[in-house]
Amino acid sequence: MASSTAYSRPSKPPGPVAGDRRGPRLAKELGRIEPKKLGIGLVAGCCLALLTYLSFARLFAIYSPVFDSSALVLKNAPPATTTVPATEAPPVQPKTEVEQKDVTDPEVDPNLANLPEATRKEELKEAPATKPAAAATEAKITCDENGVDEGFPYARPPVCELAGDIRISPKEKTMYFVNPSGAGPFDANGEKKIRPFARKDAFLLPGVVEVTIKSVSSAEAAPQCTRRHGVPVVVFSVAGYTDNFFHDNTDVLIPLFLTTAHLKGEVQLLITNFKPWWVHKFTPLLKKLSNYDVINFDKDEEVHCFRAGHLGMYRDRDLIISPHPTRNPHNYTMVDYNRFLRRAFGLPRDAPAVLGEETAAKPKMLIIERKGTRKLLNLREVSSMCEALGFAVTVAEAGADVRRFAERVNAADVLLAVHGAGLTNQIFLPTGAVLVQIVPWGKMDWMATNFYGQPARDMRLRYVEYYVSEEETTLKDKYPRDHYVFKDPMRIHGQGWPAIAEIIMKQDVMVNMTRDAEDTIPVDAGVESSPSTTLSAPLVDLSVNDVSEVDTSHLGATMSILQEVLRSAENPVVP
Repeated sequence: MASSTAYSRPSKPPGPVAGDRRGPRLAKELGRIEPKKLGIGLVAGCCLALLTYLSFARLFAIYSPVFDSSALVLKNAPPATTTVPATEAPPVQPKTEVEQKDVTDPEVDPNLANLPEATRKEELKEAPATKPAAAATEAKITCDENGVDEGFPYARPPVCELAGDIRISPKEKTMYFVNPSGAGPFDANGEKKIRPFARKDAFLLPGVVEVTIKSVSSAEAAPQCTRRHGVPVVVFSVAGYTDNFFHDNTDVLIPLFLTTAHLKGEVQLLITNFKPWWVHKFTPLLKKLSNYDVINFDKDEEVHCFRAGHLGMYRDRDLIISPHPTRNPHNYTMVDYNRFLRRAFGLPRDAPAVLGEETAAKPKMLIIERKGTRKLLNLREVSSMCEALGFAVTVAEAGADVRRFAERVNAADVLLAVHGAGLTNQIFLPTGAVLVQIVPWGKMDWMATNFYGQPARDMRLRYVEYYVSEEETTLKDKYPRDHYVFKDPMRIHGQGWPAIAEIIMKQDVMVNMTRDAEDTIPVDAGVESSPSTTLSAPLVDLSVNDVSEVDTSHLGATMSILQEVLRSAENPVVP
């Protein structure tokens, strides 16, 4: 009869049968084993099976999509903050994924549709959810809103700096600030309203979007984050006179540089009064200041969360950056701004051409042409005269293509223009180049000096002012010579900007290239950064080594002296 085991089917169905019935062998063998040894063996076997299972389960878990989803949830969980009590759970994050938003404005002019992106593609940096609560930023807010500059009343706009749990809802025009202590510059409703425009101008401010900083006691009182950023934020406006190159720089770009340059691109920009064409125009500069796409504050519907930021920007005088412990703690200068512009636009020249008396090379002069007011009526004659004196002259009008015109200016050794926004292009000149400003009639000394003259000195340019006479202005065709326009032009200034704009700013000039010499006045116009000379008024800062009385009473003499200065072997360019 075939034998049977516990692992084989019996040869016959169970039950009483004739003949011998053999009992199961395994049962008999187990019966001989001591109970103690049997228990130890079973335990060891179970442990071995469990170990084998766990090993395979670990491999499975590593590659499991369930594990990946869990990690994503953890990654997007709100970080712990000092503003949420330790006993409270942080607010639940409603999304498990962070969408990359296209910040292109939906109402952009179709003509701009194929233009390059305004700023770099944003790579969202998330604050890790596993960061300990103790490492979170303490809630802090500081507002600078009482600064006064008697000479420039619009030069100290309000700006607030925040740190902590900051949640920005552009749709509500509100920055929620989780602030358990309630301390800060808030009104009775726990709010602080700011128009984040870097020009404290009562005429312009009503047109600037007002943003409210709202102090809330806990995270639950603020909207939940839909988008987290691991970099600081700056919220600012491009309202006002933007579209005028002077104001583009004084009211937006220089303040933005002053506020963000030290962050080396690690900052998110939110722009109110958003202008797609303006963002496109200054794309190279915005890219250089921020590594992320700008966000249109006027259209965005997310709730953006940050750990630090500014509402508004720091601002100094026009085209001027001065040392200041709060507004300029990094001690930036206009020379730093010039270098920033060269890098952003890829401008190659840091210094003008070195011309000696023996070289045949000609210094390059760029004359900026104006088509509206303050035109140089005899521009062709001036250009021909300068060419006859040895300059290589180019005449051009500043246009919308900032990079292209910046390249033209950077290629010049001398920039000449009548007083106006075109002179702002001096920011692209190589350090040590020459700026020549033709100043119209009407006691324009203060404007000429503070808007363009002093900035030129701060940029370490050599600066020349040429003041026109009564005979060189078209005002002589509108007003008699005994009118206060000629007898007492300061009366125009006393009537305010509308009168200045209507009378002085609307004149044209026709410079006399051979007018009789007037009395010359020795003027020592030394600049600390370079040797200087005495030139007769109205010229200053031509940086040669001798002091002499020279005839600069007409533009021809001025250009002749300038040519000699540029060719002087004793006139090295100060780097």
